[in-house]
Amino acid sequence: MSQPATSRIVAIDLDEATIVRWGPEVEHERDVAVFDLLERNSFALVEGFAGPYRLFLTLRDANLILRVTSDDQGQATEIVLAVRPLRRVIKDYFLICDSYYKAIKGATPSRIEAIDMARRGLHDEGAELLREALVGRVAMDGNTARRLFTLVCVLHIRG
Repeated sequence: MSQPATSRIVAIDLDEATIVRWGPEVEHERDVAVFDLLERNSFALVEGFAGPYRLFLTLRDANLILRVTSDDQGQATEIVLAVRPLRRVIKDYFLICDSYYKAIKGATPSRIEAIDMARRGLHDEGAELLREALVGRVAMDGNTARRLFTLVCVLHIRG
């Protein structure tokens, strides 16, 4: 079953002004997440204007801000989401990603695979927490939530 052309994100930007510096691995993860998200996503405001949507992500205080505008930029809304429920999984995800990047430089293939499985599990957990936190405000599929969780993590990197 295909999604309506209006239930999707057509542009996404991160507030790079709040970021100190991203390393090459983070740049790559961000670029892949944005590319994959724009290629295929399912995203719709539950109560609000129809898409397609432009999305701007930023952090303000202890909150994730999703600024959603219509593609023609005629309508806009801001969704404020407390980051606290996501903090543990973000921290754990950073730790496992660090282990993964170190492992690919010299660990055995079975060790790399084990770490990657743990990394994917945490990624799935974070995506599900993000979906749950946005219930009633945004409807999205699992893959869209996964890519958005990646971008939320990118915003949390402080150099």
